[in-house]
Amino acid sequence: MKQRQVLQGNTIVAKAAIAAGCDFFAGYPITPSSEIAQFMSMEMPRLGYDFIQMEDEISSLGACIGASLAGKKAMTATSGPGFSLMQEHLGLAVMAEIPIVIVNVMRGGPSTGMPTKPSQSDIMQTRWGTHGDHPIIVVYPAFASQLFSETIRAFNLSEKFWNPVIILLDEVIAKAREDIALPRKKDLNIYWEKTKQIEDLNIYDREIGQNPPRVDFFKKYPIHIDSLEHDKHGWPTTDPKIVDKMQTLRMQKIYNYLDEIITHEEYYLDDAEIMVFSFGISARSSLAAVEMAREQGIKVGLFQALTIWPFPKLLLREKFKKIKKILVVEMNMGQTIYEIERTATDDVERQALLRANGVPFTPTEVLEAIKRFKK
Repeated sequence: MKQRQVLQGNTIVAKAAIAAGCDFFAGYPITPSSEIAQFMSMEMPRLGYDFIQMEDEISSLGACIGASLAGKKAMTATSGPGFSLMQEHLGLAVMAEIPIVIVNVMRGGPSTGMPTKPSQSDIMQTRWGTHGDHPIIVVYPAFASQLFSETIRAFNLSEKFWNPVIILLDEVIAKAREDIALPRKKDLNIYWEKTKQIEDLNIYDREIGQNPPRVDFFKKYPIHIDSLEHDKHGWPTTDPKIVDKMQTLRMQKIYNYLDEIITHEEYYLDDAEIMVFSFGISARSSLAAVEMAREQGIKVGLFQALTIWPFPKLLLREKFKKIKKILVVEMNMGQTIYEIERTATDDVERQALLRANGVPFTPTEVLEAIKRFKK
């Protein structure tokens, strides 16, 4: 029988990370993510795992990169200011194809902003925060059970696709205490990449769409890891043909598997005339609003994005064949609304309910926006 507990969102994520096999955590405390590090600092030593409090967020992600290269499943947790500091190391992890999981609990910004108030304004930063063309996977759970399952999935995706995966939360989701039935360990689907022997230093040698092999750094053969663009051996190169291949390798290992990576939840969309698109705490208010609207005879449904990046374009385009109105609800000045505009056809009417003052939308506010849109 599953054990029901009342747990804080941050604690659920920490428990799920350990269940996923996380055996290395390096971080620096920052509101509103600190409880993740706090839980890990107590639990990981007891299990024989490694916990390190670093001097800042830059060194935290650097330590995670090193640990991952040494065969650990590594994670760090931060908030907007710390995530900003991590961008150069995030680019290194993408370039060198290093699996790591980063939790970003969003708070009001920019700069120091509002440490104790929620926000959903790091959406675009997670996609384009580090420079250069690069693939990234970002998941964003909204409900207690999703906090656990999406954390497990983040580790699986990172390990399988050899890429950083970001778990987005907002202050409300992270801080709220909720009832949850944690799954039993034997019921979890945990992905473990087996290490492989390589020859001739060819750590990045593979076909388009394939992932690089996890190599064992303790088998007494040399491996070269570099932040510079590199060839199949890891050696720096500026040869246009090789650069083109390596860029394509990194992108297509993600974009060839969108069906496996992109997930979402649908509520009442079968006969909907209006779609609400949302995520995180705003999706929770939106779902309550949708149910209230349904009671009043309004045909509206919710598309809750669980994978923010890659953006669920194909799924939405399929919905737009029938649904011609979409309301985007997000706690920022307008970020995913731009992706919706790029995705929707000209006959789809778009509106947005936006706010960036640290106060979550109430279901009534979303309901009123739905009613205005319906007219």
